[in-house]
Amino acid sequence: MSLRSLLLSSDEKIVRVLRRVLSDLEIELEHCPAPETAIRKLTRQRYEALIVDCLDPASTENVLKSAKASPTNARAVAIVLVDATIGLRGGFEMGGHFVLHKPLHPERARSSFRAARALMKQERRRQTRIPVEIPVECTGARSSRKFSVKTIDLCEGGMAVRFTGRLINESPVRFRLPLPGTNQRLDIEGEFAWEGNGQQAGVRFTSICDEDRFMLREWILSHISDSEPDDPPVDCRLADLTLGACYLETDSPFPVATRIALSMSAADFQMHATGIVRVMHPEFGMGVEFEQSTEGQRDNVRTLIEKLRETGEQSPKLHVLPELLEPSSREQSALAGSFDLAGDSLVELFRQKSEVPVEVFLAEMRQQRQAASAH
Repeated sequence: MSLRSLLLSSDEKIVRVLRRVLSDLEIELEHCPAPETAIRKLTRQRYEALIVDCLDPASTENVLKSAKASPTNARAVAIVLVDATIGLRGGFEMGGHFVLHKPLHPERARSSFRAARALMKQERRRQTRIPVEIPVECTGARSSRKFSVKTIDLCEGGMAVRFTGRLINESPVRFRLPLPGTNQRLDIEGEFAWEGNGQQAGVRFTSICDEDRFMLREWILSHISDSEPDDPPVDCRLADLTLGACYLETDSPFPVATRIALSMSAADFQMHATGIVRVMHPEFGMGVEFEQSTEGQRDNVRTLIEKLRETGEQSPKLHVLPELLEPSSREQSALAGSFDLAGDSLVELFRQKSEVPVEVFLAEMRQQRQAASAH
C-alpha cells in the first residue's frame, strides 16, 4: 500500500519539484490549489502527510487544525513550506512537524522527506490493527484490583478489548499480555481511552519497556500480510553525549517530540535506548533526551561514555529509527519516570536554548563540552 500525501499549493514550480522528489521516495502526491478543497479532502480520505505552501498564515493554520481535528488524519505528518518573512520558527508555531524554506531545492527537500517518510511508515504501521483474541490480566495500579478482559484487536499503540461486568475506574492499569505463538508475556502500563456499547473498550499503552516494545513490534510485523520494511536507519554522527542526552548531526533530523530508538556501539559494548527529540535544527541535527526509568538504563549510557574515552573514538556506530510522533509536538515536559536531569548540561541546553539560532546553540554546546573536558 503506497504512502499518500496531500499538497496544498497554487505554485506550479513547487508542485513539479515535489512530484519528482516524492515519486523518487515512492510517496503518492495528491494536489489541490485551494484551502477549502484541502479541508474537504481531509474529512473524507486518509493521508500519511499533509504539505502546505504557506502563502497566508491564517489559512495554513486553519488547514493544519482541520487535519488534527479529523479522526482519519489527526496523526498525519505536517510539512509547511515558508518564505523568509515567516521563517522556520513561524512554520513550527503554525503546527508544522517539518518546515522547509522556499524556493524548494530538490536535494534539501529530499533529505527532509526521507525523515518524514520514515515517520509516515511508522505512524501507519502503529494504526494497523491485528484481529486477535487474547486473554489479558489487568491490575489497577492504585487499588491492586484484578480482573480479566479479552482482546478484540491489537496494535503497537494499544488494543480494543471485550469485558464483562464493570471496568476499573482508575489509571494507570497494568496489563499482562501473552503473545500467541511465543513464550513471551508482555507487561504493559496503559489506560482506558474509551468505552463503547456491548462491553467493549479501547486501551492506550502509556509505558512499555524497550524489550517488550521490540517483541510486540516484531509480532505485529509478522502478522501484517502486506507489511513493508522500515526505511534504512538515518545517517547520524554523535556530536555530544551526557548521561541524560545526546546531540546527533544529520541531514534528516526528526521533528521535536519524535520518540526514537537508538543503538550505539563502541569497542565490544552496545547500548540500546529510547529517547525524545527535544531540539531540531533542519538539515543539521537534533537533540535527544534519553528515556531512563531504571538505574540499569542510566548505567548503560555511563558505560558507553567510558568506552568512548578508553578507545578514543570520536563517534560510536549509530542506528536511529523513529517510533512515533507525540501529539504535543512542542511540549517540553519531563519524560515519565526519568531521573532528575536538572544538573545535566546538555538537557539544560535543550530546555533553555531550543529556540536560538543553530550557530548560537552549537557554540554554547562546544563551550559546555570544552568545560567538561577541562575537568
